[in-house]
Amino acid sequence: MKAHRKKKLLTILTALALLSTAIGLLLYAIRDYADAFYEPSRVVNGDAPLNKTIRVGGLVTAGSVKRSSDSLYVEFDITDNEETITITFDKSLPDLFREGQGIMAEGKLIDHKTLKASKVLAKHDEQYMPPEIAATLKKSHQEGVKKMTNQGDKQ
Repeated sequence: MKAHRKKKLLTILTALALLSTAIGLLLYAIRDYADAFYEPSRVVNGDAPLNKTIRVGGLVTAGSVKRSSDSLYVEFDITDNEETITITFDKSLPDLFREGQGIMAEGKLIDHKTLKASKVLAKHDEQYMPPEIAATLKKSHQEGVKKMTNQGDKQ
């Protein structure tokens, strides 16, 4: 092999090694920030990891909000119309937080029925719902309609 070809090959291999190292370091650095989104039914079924930061979204169940009288601590349930999980939160809730509306909570699972939230996000107007929550609710609604149709066919 001629000297100039050897030099080009060495330059290309060095560039590939540096690029691979940079990509590897970048992926290693962001691994903790790639929080996954889960629906309450997936959390209850055990698909979500315990003691790892995740996002869970759904509708706040009516009558489930329990506030502490002497602190900011609040507990409430969210549902995807299939399963329900409890969210605990010890900071100030968003102004737009209400029962029956879509929210997204970020935090760590204590068990497969309870999430200790570090952040709670509420929709910002009547038309907006996070895409993940909208897709989950649409899917569970369609499955509910199928179940009802199948039960009606059996009767």
